[in-house]
Amino acid sequence: MKARASVEEKYAKDLLGLSKKVCGHNEINTLKRSLDMFKLQTEHVSLTHSQLAHSMREEAKKLEDFRERQREARKKVEQQMDFLHKQKSAHYKKTMDSKKTYDQKCRDREEADQNMNRNANTNNTKQMDKLYSKAQSAKQTAEEADRVYHQNVTIMGSIRDEWLAEHINACEMFENQATERITFLRNTLWTHLNQLSQQCVTSDELYEEVRKSLELCDVQEDIGHIINLRRTGEKPPPPVTYDNFYSGQRPPAVAPPPRLPPPIGRRGPLPLPTNNGEDIIYSTVQDGVYSVIKY
Repeated sequence: MKARASVEEKYAKDLLGLSKKVCGHNEINTLKRSLDMFKLQTEHVSLTHSQLAHSMREEAKKLEDFRERQREARKKVEQQMDFLHKQKSAHYKKTMDSKKTYDQKCRDREEADQNMNRNANTNNTKQMDKLYSKAQSAKQTAEEADRVYHQNVTIMGSIRDEWLAEHINACEMFENQATERITFLRNTLWTHLNQLSQQCVTSDELYEEVRKSLELCDVQEDIGHIINLRRTGEKPPPPVTYDNFYSGQRPPAVAPPPRLPPPIGRRGPLPLPTNNGEDIIYSTVQDGVYSVIKY
């Protein structure tokens, strides 16, 4: 749309320059008025194209603003999703490490219990106390590892639920954005085509003014106007008579021959426009079926 606006601006500028050029400055009367109307409406057409370019740039700016709003909204969701994903991944690793520790401490506890049971019948009280103490310590360590592991699993479940809810919200948000984007682009393109169609209608209305002016262009009136404007008199100048310098007598002045009215058919019929052998036929102002198109 921005590229099309640039084309319209250049076209409007060139058309405006063309309307300022000399066109039919030697013509007079009705044909001159028609040519002046043609230049004027050409200038108006250039102005409408300039306005069209301005409207296109406004629509393109709306499209850019819409795209930027969607980009900012998408960026916020993506940042939140990235944060939760990293948090989930880090806590997943922490949970798995705590599970490994828990498993190892449980194995240590079982081993300590087995050692104490194997030596239950020994008479060495000091050794039994040592095994008992070691078994109790392993039990406490395993219980603590179990608590940490269970706590991490609980936290992991909470983080996963939050991440899953955010993931669902993000999917719904992106779907809504896609719906808005397709709808906005469709409406923008529709508006763009309406602008182009309106420009064609406006241009045709302006050109119609030129056609109306050409309908008022009267060939015979222009010919009569030229004759009345440029004529030098009603009578031709008298003939030059011979005047003998040495003769005392002057020859009698010879009366000029009477002026005869010009023949009626001194001019042939006006030439008709031809199509140069092509099949295309254009209407003229003499056509009986010619009419002004109304919108």
